[in-house]
Amino acid sequence: MFEEAIIIIGAGHAGVQAAVRLRELEWAGRIVIVAPDADEPYERPPLSKDFLKASGDEVVPLRRSGYYESKGIERISALVTEIRNRERQVVLADGRTLTYHKLVLAPGSQARKLTVPGAELPGVHLLKTREDARALKKALIQGARVVVIGAGYIGLEVAAAAAALGCETTVMEFQDRVMSRVTSEPVSHFFEQLHTNHGTALVFGAAVTELRGMGRVEEVLTADGSVYPADIVVAGVGVVPLQELASGAGLDTADGIIVDGDSCTSDPNIYAAGDATRYIDVADGINRRLESIQSAVAQGINAANHIMGVPPGKREVPWFWTVQHGVRLQTAGLRHPDDTVIVRGLDGVAPFSVLYLRDGRLASIDTVGSLKDFTPGKKLIAAGALIDPVLAADPTTKLTDAVRDLVTYEA
Repeated sequence: MFEEAIIIIGAGHAGVQAAVRLRELEWAGRIVIVAPDADEPYERPPLSKDFLKASGDEVVPLRRSGYYESKGIERISALVTEIRNRERQVVLADGRTLTYHKLVLAPGSQARKLTVPGAELPGVHLLKTREDARALKKALIQGARVVVIGAGYIGLEVAAAAAALGCETTVMEFQDRVMSRVTSEPVSHFFEQLHTNHGTALVFGAAVTELRGMGRVEEVLTADGSVYPADIVVAGVGVVPLQELASGAGLDTADGIIVDGDSCTSDPNIYAAGDATRYIDVADGINRRLESIQSAVAQGINAANHIMGVPPGKREVPWFWTVQHGVRLQTAGLRHPDDTVIVRGLDGVAPFSVLYLRDGRLASIDTVGSLKDFTPGKKLIAAGALIDPVLAADPTTKLTDAVRDLVTYEA
């Protein structure tokens, strides 16, 4: 094995997948993953779901024990403080430098903190890391008054876990419905009813102005003067991409490290993948930052393929999922607010699906408590299929039988 190294900064899904793919493609040099965490890389999605309700506090590793050693993938527990482009070096916090042939940035994101007075009080939790999840799990005892700020995926998953554990749970959302950024009203209203049926109070149009307490959080104040008692506050208000290393190295950034479809940055020797990136394709009108495990994995593969000179595969349709109170919502594609909405099944009664048509073509799909439409829907989105809305609305008709025309999708 020759000594040229590909260094990967970050040990999440994107970084690990890049390393795995490089070995699959028989990169003969060193592969070095650098991340502050000394423990083995682990799965993030369970942290806001089953982990909070489980009896133990062990996380799920991304790869089996001994995998990295068996593949000759080195892991260094350290914080990277600087990238020196000209020298092709990264600087570690202890002063060591590592020289790279190619560099893959996969630093991920961090949970967005509340900026209101009292946000630093004990009892206020964020949820992003294993340590965050363990601290929150310990606090979620039966009878605790839990206020979750933010009704996105993470906020609602935490609320579901808290309610299941016997906590008095309230979700506060600034918008007028849950998951408003990612789905339509039929899906939002179904999940609102689901949480209400499990005893969770939902407060919409809630602008939190202050957290108060003597020594720890005791109450949440909103702009309309309302006061909500709280033993625990969980902030689920999004994430911030960790782009400081990239911007410090002069890479193009704009609420994320800017990459193309091959995960290339503005430096030809540096790639980026995962939550920290923003994918821009001017020709196709794409400018987006996705917080998605599937996207992170795909970008890690894209980076490795490009490094090794392997032609890119077809671009996968973005997809996402959440589980709340045992009901799975899966989404494929990216919805626009002005898409035509077709409810496939009984509105508000699971299982059902919601289709989003753009110029008559399937652009996105939500499946609620049902998987039968998800895989064909994902394929039809990729194919640019024209859909008959009347046939599509009938759940007894196969989704593929609602196709009027099929245009081959070229990535």
